[in-house]
Amino acid sequence: MQNLKKLPPLNWLRSFESAARLQSFTLAAEELHMTQGAISQHIRSLESHFKTSLFIRHARKIELTEEGLSYLTVVQAAIQRLEVATNEIFGEGHRRQIKIKGSIAFFTYWLNARRLGEFSQENPDINLQFNTDIWMREEDIKADMEIRWGKGQWAGVNAVRLSYDTLFPVCSPRLADSLPLQQVSDLKHHHLLHVMGYQEGWGEWLKFAGATDINASEGVQFDTYACVLNLVESGFGVALGRLSLVEDQLHTGKLIAPFSARLQSSEDFYLIYPQTGFTNPYARRFAEWLVKHAVGGKLTE
Repeated sequence: MQNLKKLPPLNWLRSFESAARLQSFTLAAEELHMTQGAISQHIRSLESHFKTSLFIRHARKIELTEEGLSYLTVVQAAIQRLEVATNEIFGEGHRRQIKIKGSIAFFTYWLNARRLGEFSQENPDINLQFNTDIWMREEDIKADMEIRWGKGQWAGVNAVRLSYDTLFPVCSPRLADSLPLQQVSDLKHHHLLHVMGYQEGWGEWLKFAGATDINASEGVQFDTYACVLNLVESGFGVALGRLSLVEDQLHTGKLIAPFSARLQSSEDFYLIYPQTGFTNPYARRFAEWLVKHAVGGKLTE
């Protein structure tokens, strides 16, 4: 950090900005609830600090020197940034802000524009911040709650189930039209898209569907489900759809499910929050809304 001793005191800068903007020491004193003498002293101290004149003093008015005019632009921008940051950290908007940690796939495909729009319309006083661990270390993400994929068995937290997922192949209508997918064995002619990190994948579904002649390890692997669904929607490959994440795309026709076999998943999405409950009432309100719209349930502690 640069040496802050070179910077003049903030009260000098406030006096300078007010006097320069109002073009009057008297009006600046009234605005800042100070005496005119105090404003004048701050300005003199600031000019002495920089060893240059910031104002030209006339009998009945003041005007900025060239240096004063240039400095005014800088000071006003700095004060504005300080005001914005102060409001973000300590203001009412900060108290209404809630932070949710989770997967990009859930935020993009379940908490989509439609659902997020509904919540924002019903709760215009709440500011939402969604965080993933793509741009920061997981341990550095501070959140009021988390959306986590798994079996719901984590020590030291409350876990509320948000999905009852089944797994089944999905593809774009364009892909199905160009290369038939009338029976499971047709999958051998398509790229299978895999998502790393899930307990169940193509191997489990193909076994469930009785397709023993297809190599489940073939295909392209990704570390995020959002990448896979984006490619599938674009017409590349076949992926295992998880009902909670592809339900809307199936409804709108962006994706189709060519086969009826659906494997019950042993893992699901869960809402994770502290064992002691929510200290932020706005976070609890969002959590209640989330559970209600995801599974029609109620949040209990």
